[in-house]
Amino acid sequence: MVRLEEHKEYTADKPIEKLKPPAKVYIPLAQHLGKVCVPEVKPGDAVLAGQRIAGIQAHVWAPVHASISGKVSAIQDWPHPVLGKAKAIVIEDDGLDKTAPSRSRSAGEIAGLSASQIQKIVLEAGVVGMGGASFPTHVKLAPPKPVDTLIVNGAECEPFLTGDSRLMVERTEQIISGIEVVARCLGARHVYVAIEDNKPQAIEAFSRKAAHFNIRVLRSQYPQGGEKQLIRTVLKKEVPRGKLPFDVGVVVHNVATLLAVYEAVYLDKPLYERVVTVAGSSLSSPRNLLVRIGTPIKELIDHCGPPKEEPAKIIVGGPMMGIAQFTDTVPVIKSTNGIILFTEAEARMNDEQVCIRCGACVRNCPAGLMPCLINLASEKTLWPEAKTYGALDCIECGSCNYVCPANRRMVQSIKRAKLELSK
Repeated sequence: MVRLEEHKEYTADKPIEKLKPPAKVYIPLAQHLGKVCVPEVKPGDAVLAGQRIAGIQAHVWAPVHASISGKVSAIQDWPHPVLGKAKAIVIEDDGLDKTAPSRSRSAGEIAGLSASQIQKIVLEAGVVGMGGASFPTHVKLAPPKPVDTLIVNGAECEPFLTGDSRLMVERTEQIISGIEVVARCLGARHVYVAIEDNKPQAIEAFSRKAAHFNIRVLRSQYPQGGEKQLIRTVLKKEVPRGKLPFDVGVVVHNVATLLAVYEAVYLDKPLYERVVTVAGSSLSSPRNLLVRIGTPIKELIDHCGPPKEEPAKIIVGGPMMGIAQFTDTVPVIKSTNGIILFTEAEARMNDEQVCIRCGACVRNCPAGLMPCLINLASEKTLWPEAKTYGALDCIECGSCNYVCPANRRMVQSIKRAKLELSK
């Protein structure tokens, strides 16, 4: 793992602010790992916030819901922050912000829910992993092997991002309720809440209100928030190559995901809004914003303006694992945890040089790989060799690029190898 310049001072103390619904939302049908949803509405239909508008029958999937009330104006291709372009349902706001009928559940009623009932509620709410992975949460609530440990991921190790930190401070009780629901659903006897030491307010809040959990304060380093890295740090357990956390009896959930589980189970509220950190030195007023899914990122950027300097690069996600965008019309999706704006000087890339065989990428790879060799195999289109060296086990954290003195684009070449091996 490596120590990074954190740059969290832009928004670490900025309370979450609710952004008003935009005039139009563009809600992609692809917002999760698994099968892409199909529309269940058509142009001209009136919809309510929280109404299901797309779904599909599959094992790994999550339904999509309207984030505003209004009229469906189109179903069309639209820029996507991860895929480049994807089908999206366009809804025009009616200004009324009416929500679909829902029914809150009492604590007593929730205590009587079975694990399968909780899983069904979470599925119907469209909850997915909100730390960036976007894996459907209901699937992780039904692991194929017994699980005895739940780790709550409050690391938020990427630079600039502070949305999870603010949630831990401002929505502590609700997150705790979400943790208790998930732990009961999994049958987990041990619960660990892992928070990096650069979040003193979050540590204080959980230490005071969640003393019945195991609170683990971790050294701030990257990529601490990766599932396998967190399991290694917290439990001293190693998840074998090619295996998943449940193979060692563990499930990891991000704090924002656990809040979404609370809202689904207690409030009958689908996942149609989330907290996004908008930060960068080119902004005059960086903020943490609660925004509706489908809101174009330009709306968030304008709300944090005016710009001190025209941004040269816009990244959706964190600066290490996020994706640079070609347009500011891409919408916020369920996995959008940050929007980072870089100035011309910050976005400048150094020229790539020949590998000097220093081994820095090997020493700092959190997955225990040899990125330099995967990079070399990828450059020579030796895909079987890239697989042998562990290309498919790469978590794409960017640590190898960060520490490389030759400025090798290793993550990019490993991503290409993964793409070729998937064909």
